[in-house]
Amino acid sequence: MLAIAMFVGFASDKARVEIISLLTIGAIALGLYFFPLAGTAPADGLRLAFGGFGHPALITICALMVLGRGLVVTGALDPAARALNLVWQFNSQLGLLVTLMIAALTSMIINDTPVLVLLLPILVQLARSGGMPASKTLIPVNSAILIGGMATTIGTSTNLLVVSIATDLGMEPIGVFYYTEIVLIAALIALPYIWLVMPRLLPDNSRAVAQEQRRYCSTLRLDEAGPALGMDHAQLAAMLPADVKIDTPVQGRMQIGARLNLSGTIDSLEAAARTLSATLAPQWLITRLGREAAQSSQDLAQIEMTVAPDSRLIGLTLQTAGLEGIAVLGVHQARGLVHDTRESSAEAPLREGDVLLVQSTVENAQDFARRDGLLILEGGREMPRSNKAVLAIAIMVGAIGLASSGLMPIAISALGGAVLMFVTGCVKFDRVGRALSAQVIVLVAASIALGKLVLVSGAAEWIGSLLASAMQSLPAAGVLAAIMLFVTVLTNFASNATAAAVGTPIAFSLASKLGLPAEPLVLAVLFGCNLCYATPIAYQTNMMIMSEGEYQFRDYIRTGVPLVAIMILTLSTLLVMRYNL
Repeated sequence: MLAIAMFVGFASDKARVEIISLLTIGAIALGLYFFPLAGTAPADGLRLAFGGFGHPALITICALMVLGRGLVVTGALDPAARALNLVWQFNSQLGLLVTLMIAALTSMIINDTPVLVLLLPILVQLARSGGMPASKTLIPVNSAILIGGMATTIGTSTNLLVVSIATDLGMEPIGVFYYTEIVLIAALIALPYIWLVMPRLLPDNSRAVAQEQRRYCSTLRLDEAGPALGMDHAQLAAMLPADVKIDTPVQGRMQIGARLNLSGTIDSLEAAARTLSATLAPQWLITRLGREAAQSSQDLAQIEMTVAPDSRLIGLTLQTAGLEGIAVLGVHQARGLVHDTRESSAEAPLREGDVLLVQSTVENAQDFARRDGLLILEGGREMPRSNKAVLAIAIMVGAIGLASSGLMPIAISALGGAVLMFVTGCVKFDRVGRALSAQVIVLVAASIALGKLVLVSGAAEWIGSLLASAMQSLPAAGVLAAIMLFVTVLTNFASNATAAAVGTPIAFSLASKLGLPAEPLVLAVLFGCNLCYATPIAYQTNMMIMSEGEYQFRDYIRTGVPLVAIMILTLSTLLVMRYNL
């Protein structure tokens, strides 16, 4: 009954996941304290209820969150994202295929959510610049991420939970890539559907999500030798991104020290700066701000702020304003209604309503806003600590390599990698709250407690007997498909962590009653927990893309149910072949 109540709570969406999880833990603790199971003491119930918080599976999950955060905040994956952007500009269908492959492969070793966080702005920006509508790409890419996360024991917290519970129940520990080939074969079979069919089943909501980005005027500085040297106006225009405009015509040919007045979105301007080996602010200033931020243990950020009516900057230019502690990367000019003759340039006098994009520490930006009469807008972004990117990749590869080779348990290698992320400064101690998800932590702890309760109370034995009597006449493939479907339904309408906690003990009981090995049934549970494509409430990444794509519930059902059917049929067949059942 407690498991059913937890399922209903998750499906109703009337309370936060962590609240339902804490209530579940509390109900288990109080219930077993006042009404202990036969042969147990009240204190045993407390240990069962709260034991999940110290379980190796939860420690591993938290460590992997820190490792994934290290890759994000250091910008270690940014070069791959920029290369992906170029592929999309060449051909959208090829771009989608490459994106699906990158999403699946990356999510094998990095938690699903950071992978989507990396790819989501790329796909949305491409849609805004005339590419394939985001509503036709986000669900396919999310599906590829979920499939990739299923391929290794560390791909998702659910995988670790299933493997950990199964190990506690007596199954031999399995390695990181133990069953990867099964999922990869299934992914290849499902790929044509995800790549070619799924986008056709989705609506074009591009008009609904269209939102014009701010265009900034910026001055690029060619302070070092680069590809732009010696070029004229036409040659430069051909090199720049399509939505970047040269505001001031280039006279003659570019030389070291030349200034180039451009306008465009910040992403396009940064791409132009990389292409021309230029900078959006004086190099000496960027270097000094970076050094001062490092000395004060702060991060640099890009922050938007608007010029208020009483700002002292009105009528001044960036060159005459005497700005301190910040670098202005661009100016979004507020245009008058009629007869606005102000030059479109970052060097033009500032007006009320102009938006400055500045790079500095948050503290310096706040001081600048108070001192000079500006209002800080929401939506600032931290600059990646790119000098730590190679180190973060090395730490992640080392942690995964040690676990996959069998030299260390994943809990130890991941925990060691997380400690190294902190010690080396890839992830800062005061930012650990951004790396760890309280929702996931409490949910996993509650799921571990519920799974143990299902086992020790005899519920798993009872449900296993019912399922065994219903499946006695089924072949092995039918049994695997049935248990996978059972767990998939729980996953899509409740929580995959809870489905894992309930399904794994049932798989063991079912295996003993049907005379089958437990391992393929446990893998069927693991796979079923990851087939969360059919509803938006099934997984957090499903919810993340819902607003960006303007999706409705039926969009998930229309595209997800066929994919679930393909995966169940393929995976159950592959399990039968793998274990000679």
